[in-house]
Amino acid sequence: MNIDWHGVYPAITTKFNEDESLDLDTFRDHLRVQVEAGIHGIILAGSLGEASTLNREEKLQLLDTALDEVGDEIPVLLNIAESTQRDAIQLTKEAEVKGASGIMLLPPMQYKADKREVVSYFKAVAEATDLPILIYNNPVDYGIEVTLDMFEELIEYDNIQAVKESTRDLTNVTRMKNRFGDRIKILCGVDTLAMEAMVMGACGWVAGLVSAFPDETVAIYELVKAGRIEEAREIYRWFMPLLELDINSKLVQNIKLAEVATGVGTEHVRKPRLPLIGEELEHVQSVISESLEKRPKLPEIQQPVSSR
Repeated sequence: MNIDWHGVYPAITTKFNEDESLDLDTFRDHLRVQVEAGIHGIILAGSLGEASTLNREEKLQLLDTALDEVGDEIPVLLNIAESTQRDAIQLTKEAEVKGASGIMLLPPMQYKADKREVVSYFKAVAEATDLPILIYNNPVDYGIEVTLDMFEELIEYDNIQAVKESTRDLTNVTRMKNRFGDRIKILCGVDTLAMEAMVMGACGWVAGLVSAFPDETVAIYELVKAGRIEEAREIYRWFMPLLELDINSKLVQNIKLAEVATGVGTEHVRKPRLPLIGEELEHVQSVISESLEKRPKLPEIQQPVSSR
């Protein structure tokens, strides 16, 4: 499946049973809710998907399940966040064999690689696969920035096609457009900057709160792309207190509580994460409940066939 890198790509949560085993039935149900809301692709086993707690077999099990459930309807990407180049290449090759549409690729984990090492790592993975690659650029959380000069080296590989732009610097969208035009497709990776990034030319949104509020997330994207900025802005302003739950170290717990509130998931997380308690829990529940009370009626949106 080709990827055109436009639209809303949920970095979907991983569903667990109370004993921390994978809850694939709830995972399937959640995938179906997302697709029915009009999302454009799915990313498995990312940070929000608790990648650091998943072993290789579980990541591939999630991929098999997602491909079985929705693989013919939308692109299904597997996140590659490994500590060694060898492991990254192995998992990428396994994902390709199983039928993944593409991968999201992070710099090496644990070791803080320098620019030369990061470029070499990305090139090695790109050379090992024909899958389309979405580079994840998040220096705030991972301590490594993929600079424009680094992208200049990477674009010699046709399958390095897009970036999840999470630098928190909105001007980076314009810098990338000025330097590379449409060669590198830009998807905003920060919920609280998504509308601004799309107005400035980003192609889409790798989203977090979409897991609980897919209709609103898709509506904002479609309205912005249709030039209906005022309508999108009204929804976005309502959404902002919820979106701020994503830029938090407890984003997984926060978003899973939102999924419970909207009836599309459970709050089960895998240790070392623990369910929220005390003032933290009260604050998140308050944000969610107040937002649900004011949940807006969405306007009619004509979704073009090409956007699905």
